[in-house]
Amino acid sequence: MTEVSVVGGGIGGLTAAQELAECGFDVTVYEANDRFGGKARSMPIDGDPGGLHGEHGFRFFPAFYRHVVDTMERIPDDGGTVADNLVETEATLIASTHRPDRVAETGSPESLREWLEALRPAFAEDLPPEDVRFLLERLAYLLTACEERRENELDDVSWWTFIDAENRSQEFQDRLAFATQSLVALRPEVGSARTIGTIYMQLLFGQLDPSRPTERILNGPTNEAWIDPWVAYLEELGVEFHPATPVHGFEVDRGQVAGLELADGNRVRSDEYVLAVPVEVAPKFVTPELARVAPELRRIDRLETAWMNGIQFYLREDIELTRGHQVYADAPWALTSISQRQFWTGYDLDEHGPEEVEGVLSVIASDWDTPGIVYDKPARRCSRKEVATDIWEQLKRHLDGPETRLTDDLLVDWFLDPALVEVGSDPVEGVENRSPLLINTVGALRNRPPADVGVPNLTIASDYVRTNSDLASMESANEAGRRAANAICRRHGVRETARIWELEEPAVLEPFKRQDRIRYRLGLPHPGAVTQSIRRVTSRLGGRGRA
Repeated sequence: MTEVSVVGGGIGGLTAAQELAECGFDVTVYEANDRFGGKARSMPIDGDPGGLHGEHGFRFFPAFYRHVVDTMERIPDDGGTVADNLVETEATLIASTHRPDRVAETGSPESLREWLEALRPAFAEDLPPEDVRFLLERLAYLLTACEERRENELDDVSWWTFIDAENRSQEFQDRLAFATQSLVALRPEVGSARTIGTIYMQLLFGQLDPSRPTERILNGPTNEAWIDPWVAYLEELGVEFHPATPVHGFEVDRGQVAGLELADGNRVRSDEYVLAVPVEVAPKFVTPELARVAPELRRIDRLETAWMNGIQFYLREDIELTRGHQVYADAPWALTSISQRQFWTGYDLDEHGPEEVEGVLSVIASDWDTPGIVYDKPARRCSRKEVATDIWEQLKRHLDGPETRLTDDLLVDWFLDPALVEVGSDPVEGVENRSPLLINTVGALRNRPPADVGVPNLTIASDYVRTNSDLASMESANEAGRRAANAICRRHGVRETARIWELEEPAVLEPFKRQDRIRYRLGLPHPGAVTQSIRRVTSRLGGRGRA
């Protein structure tokens, strides 16, 4: 049997392991942490596997996630599959400190009226008519642009610039921040128009597709509901796992990987190698010789990361809020949350942790550079306790309006992502992040390597691989794992089995994309470069839709 060593046991590595094991390859996975799942994993907060779990941040699965859900549908769990542990959300709360709360429905619309109501918060509500018109023009530009123009022009301009945010109303700027803030590290000021615009439209298309849930989350902590059953299934397939086994680097000989150097000094030899480590770790594996063979590997260290870390607050009462996400519009640290117990139908909280814990509010902070409201300093300059205190106060200011929903006496305990490690002492100077997140930036597409980089026995399976969604997410990592597995299958004469889905866009747009492809190859601008022209395009789209 062909032996494959997978370096990294996150979503990308586990996906590659599954696809290869199901094809008959002999797979071994090496993971530096003592638990598998990477940034998606959950972990006991006190070391007790049966106790309360904390996470890097809550998981969510929008409708356009196809790869990762397909994988979950193939993992057996209690007579069904892990995909049965996905629960549909119903609404997103947009909480503000200076205006009434707004609620955007996230359930799948079943009528034209429900579709219009679902899209209203994205376009019309509270926005000046001229801003709504302009946004529609920009989206029409994006949707009718050919792929070459998207990659070579729109990837080199920020979403913020593309939508002319600086010259739009404050409501417009806030709304577009809402649209990207709850996603994984999509920042409109630095992210490309290609990626943010594409994903923004995928979210809207998901609301209009009655065949798939708009948005789902897990019915328990990630390892309980997904990762542990996944590892058990892979072990049944013969996959060998080595947790708490860091890999120091590659041995390279004549332009290919000759072996692994483990941190304990041991050496491992295989036929194939899959690199599935995070973006901040990958460059140490790229030797000069590998970079000469595959120049794409040299550009990985040009990709940028940011901080997007989670904290869980354990409460004496179950505060449900909305049955979905909460977005805190005015929070300086760009907070989003989920009140989780209402979804945890597959996890009995009463059997875990202190008896007084009745609810779990899971929060993600995405801005670590803006001063907070308690200590007047950025989160990265705070101690762990100060981070928790400031986030709690930001939540209270948003949620405690006419009705008090959060009070200090509700708080039993909190768990902050252990990747945030304090630096300095007496006093603490702040925290360093040992698990930053890849972020999309202008022009980053050219720095993302393919899964098959051209090294004869090496493939890449992580969220920085070039994928259809071009997003730091479970979906991208899973697609990368599939692409890596397919490359190995091709090398060894095995028929590819891992399916790759393209992002779906309405078929009615194809004629406009073909027309723009001709214009692009002739060196002509997109018709939407001129406002009057884009209005003609949207008019034609509207007329075609009525035909």
